[in-house]
Amino acid sequence: MSKKEQPIIVGLDIGTTKVVAIAGRKNEYGKLEILGLGRADSQGVSHGVVLNIEQCIRSVEQAIEKCLLSNPNLSIKEVYVGIAGQHIKSLQTRGDRVRANNESEINKEDIDLLIRDQYKTYIPAGDQIIDIVPQDFTVDNTPYVVDPIGMSGVKIGANFHIITGDRNAIRNIKRCIDRSNLITRDLVLQPLASAAAVMNDEDLEAGVAIVDIGGGTTDMAVFYDGVLKHTAVIPYAGTNITNDIRTGLGVLRAQAEQMKVQFGTALADEANVNAYITIPGLRGLPAKEISVKNLAHIIQARMQEILDHVVHQLKQVHLENRLYGGIILTGGGAQLRNIIQLTEFVTGLGARLGVPNEHLAGGHSEALMNPMYSTCIGLILRGYHDFESGKLRFAGEGGNYIQLSSIDEIKPEPPVIEVPPASPVAESDIQEKFEAPAPKAPRNDKVKNMFDGLKGKFMKLFEDMDDQEIN
Repeated sequence: MSKKEQPIIVGLDIGTTKVVAIAGRKNEYGKLEILGLGRADSQGVSHGVVLNIEQCIRSVEQAIEKCLLSNPNLSIKEVYVGIAGQHIKSLQTRGDRVRANNESEINKEDIDLLIRDQYKTYIPAGDQIIDIVPQDFTVDNTPYVVDPIGMSGVKIGANFHIITGDRNAIRNIKRCIDRSNLITRDLVLQPLASAAAVMNDEDLEAGVAIVDIGGGTTDMAVFYDGVLKHTAVIPYAGTNITNDIRTGLGVLRAQAEQMKVQFGTALADEANVNAYITIPGLRGLPAKEISVKNLAHIIQARMQEILDHVVHQLKQVHLENRLYGGIILTGGGAQLRNIIQLTEFVTGLGARLGVPNEHLAGGHSEALMNPMYSTCIGLILRGYHDFESGKLRFAGEGGNYIQLSSIDEIKPEPPVIEVPPASPVAESDIQEKFEAPAPKAPRNDKVKNMFDGLKGKFMKLFEDMDDQEIN
């Protein structure tokens, strides 16, 4: 496929602390060229759930506007949106179907009918099925069939992983996108998007747990034997750590966030007992000195609680000792110092930092190779999976495009990542300087068909919904 035929796909990550929009397109080598990036502070979202639609709309519009400013020739109309939140649940089910024409080979239509039957599964009132993921198939008496298409058989069955969410929470997210004058191409579960950006084929075979530590929630996706085994949303993340620091040390929220980022560590034993942070006093009050050791104790306590939840989720599916690929940490919260060591200590599994650099074309800013952008890069990969598998058409549908006569003339520049304004905590106020270790890049293996088998489409959720405004 030539470069001209490649669509421009935009991922939109609506988080508790930030909203990120990234526009990308694959080059002739199958790597993503980033054509635009915008980031804005998130307002109106708490623990992944939209609580104020107007504030969320403004945050989305700001992120899209900054993305367009980074590339004035870019036009954005359609987006892939990540969905998370503590309302997300999952369950396991089993489905079987007797084929009407058992003389012919099993085809894609037989699989689609089997998956469609699972939408009749009972779920609690107020919830709605988001996605249905086949895990392994059975053809007659032959179990553990990975791909039954082309086989012969009378009865076909499968084990399914069904993901559900609150109907109104899902509707509120889509309404924010609609009122931002954008079209929602698809809604994708955030841990699955992050997994596509940071995993490779070896990880799938060995078995890994993707732990995406965001601002409001920590999202998990567990893979074993090459299939998705479990998903979970833990309602504790970076915001909870910041709140703990604020209340435990008696500082402002902005100061707590800056101390966490600049001087925080997930292991109290690694903090210098003689290092102190000086916080300016409020309205003439004397300055306050805070021990880096005390700060580390607060951070470690909350991080250990989050990791205890991770272990609990793994025990639910009996995989706590069987993930030879270990744990892949991603998301903004994964940038804490010594978090890999704490993860290995609490879980007993190997751990590494997951960044999406293996999918990016060369020449992009180092800032893009950051775990906080894993979800957004994964959303773009989901869009390309749909495009390459023929599930969605982009050409000629008035989607995203570059306003130039020849797309081949474009040589995209790496977008500029804005540096946040100066914080009340300055580096000169600390008696000893700490440097964060550089993140370790994953192996340069490409994940193939990451989203194969994710047959359920989020857009089906909205076909029968009324258009009544939500206050």
